[in-house]
Amino acid sequence: MYKALIIDDERPVHAAIAALGNFREFHIQAPFSAYNGKDGLSAMRELRPDIVFLDMNMPVMNGISFLKVASEEFPESRIIVISGYDDFNYAHAAIKGGAIEYLLKPIDEAELNQAIFMAVESLNQQNGLDSGSDEIIQEISPGEIIDDIKDYVDKNYCEEIKISMFSEKYFVSKEYLSKLFKKKHGCGIYEYALNLRMSRAKELLLDPKLQIQQIAERLGYSNSNYFSKAFKNFYNLSPSEFREMNQIKTEDA
Repeated sequence: MYKALIIDDERPVHAAIAALGNFREFHIQAPFSAYNGKDGLSAMRELRPDIVFLDMNMPVMNGISFLKVASEEFPESRIIVISGYDDFNYAHAAIKGGAIEYLLKPIDEAELNQAIFMAVESLNQQNGLDSGSDEIIQEISPGEIIDDIKDYVDKNYCEEIKISMFSEKYFVSKEYLSKLFKKKHGCGIYEYALNLRMSRAKELLLDPKLQIQQIAERLGYSNSNYFSKAFKNFYNLSPSEFREMNQIKTEDA
């Protein structure tokens, strides 16, 4: 399900959004809350919400300052501004900061749900989902998805791995998956798989009974030339050179 976050210093506004929004219908979890822009940023970093309801006039950090940071750090989030000010400058700053809608208080139920619908439609398109499908939202968090992908790669790094396999399985875009994986593990999915292959290659090369061709086949390479080229690009020396170097070390020991 999608996650939502309300950032507003007025508690009645939180209650109104939670009560008037058709969150269950739109496959959105009950919204989380933050009460100023600074706490809102911390909540964003912890929760990674898909939809954010933002007040423009708040203590500590106002909506304009918040949007300047959030638009760069969380471009995937859909922000709906709900303001008590029918002010052109506020509205202009909100849209310029990436907000998809600017609603006025008191909150109108129909306008609120129309804005939520727009946000969900935009998220579905970003994630490659068919909004008419029964499988709009997978009951799994982004963190769980990345853990599943890592577990699969850990067990299948010797096979051909395509990110499209995962994007089709979890109904999210390849770019989004790659970004999430790199954020958590410090490298992309392909790079992670290559790291596993090359680490295992070094272990296998230490066994003199194994031919390089055999090692290449075990690691999923169609021939030893492809394997040798990949190994040299990774370690800056060929498999044979690695073997020779480690054989000398072993004999010296």
